[in-house]
Amino acid sequence: MSIQRAIALTATGLLLSPVLCLAQIASDTQSQIADHTRKLQQYLQEKRPDLAIPELQALTTLDPNNADVRGNLGVLLFFKGDCANAVPQLRAATSLHTGLWRIEVLLGMCEKRQGDMAGARTDLENAFPHLDEEKLRLQAGMELIEIYSNAGELEKAAGAVSSLREHDPSNVEVLYASYRIYSDLAVESMLSLSLAAPDSAQMHRAIAHEETRQGNDAGAIGNYRKAIALDPQLPGVHFELAELLYASTDEKLKKEAEQEYQAALKENPEDEKTLRKLAEIDAAKGETQKAFQEFSKAIQLEPTDTDAKLGLAKTLIEMDQLDKAQALLEDTVRQEPSNAIAHYRLAALYRKMGRMDDARREVDLYKEYKDMKEKLRSLYKELQIQPKGAQTDEHDEK
Repeated sequence: MSIQRAIALTATGLLLSPVLCLAQIASDTQSQIADHTRKLQQYLQEKRPDLAIPELQALTTLDPNNADVRGNLGVLLFFKGDCANAVPQLRAATSLHTGLWRIEVLLGMCEKRQGDMAGARTDLENAFPHLDEEKLRLQAGMELIEIYSNAGELEKAAGAVSSLREHDPSNVEVLYASYRIYSDLAVESMLSLSLAAPDSAQMHRAIAHEETRQGNDAGAIGNYRKAIALDPQLPGVHFELAELLYASTDEKLKKEAEQEYQAALKENPEDEKTLRKLAEIDAAKGETQKAFQEFSKAIQLEPTDTDAKLGLAKTLIEMDQLDKAQALLEDTVRQEPSNAIAHYRLAALYRKMGRMDDARREVDLYKEYKDMKEKLRSLYKELQIQPKGAQTDEHDEK
């Protein structure tokens, strides 16, 4: 045997030995992985996370680049309340595999609990738009809202609230967060406005809004007048003053409302709300044909305005066009089933047409929704707010 041949065989032997060793190690590792995986599945089925966690920890040692194993371990540690140990596992999983949005949300929540606001914000912002599970989406959104609010970034907080409301508009927790954020935004905007332009038309208009909210109508009217004196062309200000004047119990102020509505209409001839209000005023004065034209144009501009439809229906009844009024009222209750006034007027119309069973049904619905409205009005009075539809419309029930 030549020296060269001996060296070659020796070299070959040295190269093969490690390969055989590695194969044996790989085989042992796979066997251990299979064993731990079997136990893990058993413990998970038995709902024993305390036993499942050690199995996952063993698997991470055997297979450290397995994103599923790292992520599942992080999830169990998170729900155990052990964020200190959960964070490295959750972070490793998101590094090994992109698009693990649920894992990234839990990572963000853990980071927030540990005081890492920058990391929490980044991870929550990344994952939030991709979540489709409502409960997790809600929790992530509320966490983001808190982070934004604490940082004084109210616009971003408002954006997160808006997104949550789109998916769950009746969620009490979201509605309360919305109330708090928009209240804080209003205060912040008022302070900024007072610093930027303390004696501007906009400042007086903002004060008028606040006075109205607090029930100080006289103060609100005074500030609206100051705003108009400073800027008569300020969009919408004439309509807002007119609304306040028209709601007044002072007949002198009530009469001034028409002048302000006319000023608003001159500013914007296509203002549907102003047209409707002028139609109501003309109808109250007995100018039926004029009211008919104004109500008709208002509906043409805004076909979904139920108040305009109710006004036109009442006018049509006075013009003895009962079939047209019936169609309009029936369309209104389909569009807005809880509208008490619509049911009241439809009941009166059915009675007039001799349809007594239909009239009784509508009276029952009217009473049901009127009671509901009264309860809401009491609540709104306590809150010192006056949303659309909460005020008493005694004259409309005649």
